[in-house]
Amino acid sequence: MAAPPLLLALDQGTSSSRAALFDTDGRPVASASAPLEIHYPADGWVEQSPTAIWESQRLAMSRLEQAITPEQRQAVISCGITNQRETTTLWKRSDGSPCGPALVWQDGRTADLCEQWKASGLETSWRAKTGLMLDPYFSASKIRWLLDHETTASSAAAQGDLCFGTVESWLLWQLSGGTIHATDMSNASRTLLMDLERRQWIDDACAEIGLPKQALPELRPCRGDFGVIQAGLPFAGVPIQALLGDQQAATLGQLCLKPGEGKCTYGTGAFLVVNTGSSIRHSDAGLLSTLGWTDEHGTPTYCLEGSLFNAGTVVQWLRDGLGIIGSAEEVNPLAQEVENAAGVMLVPAFTGWGTPHWDPSARGLLIGITRDTRRGHIARAALEGIALSVASLVELAEQAMEQSLGELAVDGGAAASDLLLQAQADSTGLRVRRPVHLESTARGVALLAGLQAGAISDLKDLVPNRSQDSSVFEPQQTLEQRQRWRQRWNDAVSRSLHWNG
Repeated sequence: MAAPPLLLALDQGTSSSRAALFDTDGRPVASASAPLEIHYPADGWVEQSPTAIWESQRLAMSRLEQAITPEQRQAVISCGITNQRETTTLWKRSDGSPCGPALVWQDGRTADLCEQWKASGLETSWRAKTGLMLDPYFSASKIRWLLDHETTASSAAAQGDLCFGTVESWLLWQLSGGTIHATDMSNASRTLLMDLERRQWIDDACAEIGLPKQALPELRPCRGDFGVIQAGLPFAGVPIQALLGDQQAATLGQLCLKPGEGKCTYGTGAFLVVNTGSSIRHSDAGLLSTLGWTDEHGTPTYCLEGSLFNAGTVVQWLRDGLGIIGSAEEVNPLAQEVENAAGVMLVPAFTGWGTPHWDPSARGLLIGITRDTRRGHIARAALEGIALSVASLVELAEQAMEQSLGELAVDGGAAASDLLLQAQADSTGLRVRRPVHLESTARGVALLAGLQAGAISDLKDLVPNRSQDSSVFEPQQTLEQRQRWRQRWNDAVSRSLHWNG
């Protein structure tokens, strides 16, 4: 008897690449990962090697293929790719060689360029068309920087030999043996180059950054035929049938299928995404309007998103910068050594603020220190700082939706911390639900690939199982305590703004 079908997810993240197998109910079967180095050549600069990104993903695929049985390998029927979004790569169409580094989503080197664009009056029209802010976070200014500073990029553009892509496009190019240059609408919606309503590239925006139209990837629905994994690669012959940005994939993986349902993923950053259905919701308070996913015909589901650039990086800093923990797993026990943070607050604006301030010149802040401050207070303040930052995003989303979220689904590596999630419940007043399996990102794109392959008929059929094996955190603070805590936090955040330069 044939083995039940399996779905392959390639999950390319900021600090690692994963390959994972799921069954058609979205249950994890096997996974493997490989690390990925991040480079910080100057203050606010964050970059990676495009070649290293691909090699890391290929290594994760190879490790997974070697770890599973021949029967499981034979049962893999479809592949989906999910990825760190906005991270920008340019390469030569003729030989696939990169034109400079990949500028990571956190990279802020284009802050001055974005300010110039704002001063020239571009922000209003770009925000209206794209749903995004004119910020270094998004791909447009990164492309312009590479064209201005990498001679191989400008030369390739002049010769008609340039390809632009975010990470999923770069991986698809590699997986297809250089035969497919395409992207999906969820990733394209994060570039500042796609009209959110028309779901088409914006000619004026491409002209403004100097990107030739022939360098753009083909814009496709999130589900469809993206070719097959080429011979000689792990999982050769498996059809690629879904592409999805990581935060949209996590939202789908958490089965946030109805308007008003939302999730927060705690990874390198923290990202709140709320389903708004078939309508584009706009926020005047700094939330982003973005495309969640599409069906095979390109019919969209839209979302509101709040973006916090630093979450897991705070824990990394406690380990690598301060040296008060030896591993990320030690932060929770250390924070539990104290009953509270004793007035200490850690504002995690290491590389600037995203939502709602959109201030690339903001910097991190540790405030409230006394002679009695201990390592545990700082560790607790770090976790609470992540939760309080997300609480501000939740408040803005509820205002834009004109309704309470009621419940917040959570995932990502830092969601393993009970202390963080209790702080999240206390700071928002919401019930917080953590699934037993935290890697919702890979699950989401696997489910989308399964839909396209015909192995899954309707994701709604999986919703009744959503609450099984979940941990739930209920708010324990009074409204008065929450408001006082949040006000003190807002005061601390205000001190971190407009700091650098």
